[in-house]
Amino acid sequence: MTDPIAPNLAIPRIVREDCPPRRIHVLMAPKWTSMVIYILSFGTLRTGQLQRCMPGVSKKMLTQSLRELERDGLIARKVFQVVPPMVEYSLTTNGQRFVEPLLALYDWAEANADLLDEIDQLRAADSSLPSADELDAG
Repeated sequence: MTDPIAPNLAIPRIVREDCPPRRIHVLMAPKWTSMVIYILSFGTLRTGQLQRCMPGVSKKMLTQSLRELERDGLIARKVFQVVPPMVEYSLTTNGQRFVEPLLALYDWAEANADLLDEIDQLRAADSSLPSADELDAG
């Protein structure tokens, strides 16, 4: 189907609320979700280890992200009955299915760091938009 005003342009698909592209955005929208999945792709970690791998994440935000990922079946939480208590997190089989597309996105980000820098500079010049640093503080 083409647009009668601009016949060389295809009309985009309707992005319904229940379609996979929108659903993946809802799942990955929380700020730390993709980073937790990425870090756990290297292996099982305890809460403190995860937090040290993500400078800038508060304990509250990390805990919230871990709870959401556990609820969604993407990570497993194992509690050890020791003193002091010890908890480990790992990716489930479903969580591992997210690693490949995340790595592709992260590879793209590395290859396009100059573009991301340019966007950060534009945001810094426009006080109404948060910069990447301000987004990281949240």
